[in-house]
Amino acid sequence: MLTVENLREYGANVDEGISRCLDDEEFYIELVKSVIPDKRFDELKAAIAEKNYDKAFEVAHALKGMYGNISITPIYEPVCEITELLRSRKDADYSALIAKAEEQKTRLVELHNARN
Repeated sequence: MLTVENLREYGANVDEGISRCLDDEEFYIELVKSVIPDKRFDELKAAIAEKNYDKAFEVAHALKGMYGNISITPIYEPVCEITELLRSRKDADYSALIAKAEEQKTRLVELHNARN
């Protein structure tokens, strides 16, 4: 179950996220829950595999905004790195950064699914 405390332990900048939600903790938690089913990492990996860097940048930038707005720092940071590399449509090995972001997304899902 997602709580302010376990999100803080996870590494999210909870105070910043809550402040963006007009100090409404419940609303913040609902926003965090809303990103759980997002499948854009699959889109990002596919676009990179196809070397469609315009599409990859578009998806990475959307992910950056989504995780940045709710201050989910452990996912936001690697997604920022991916976005900046893709800004120049650079052909690079993105696998380590994608793996890091996906690992953190998995941790977020596990927090959400955990029963207290």
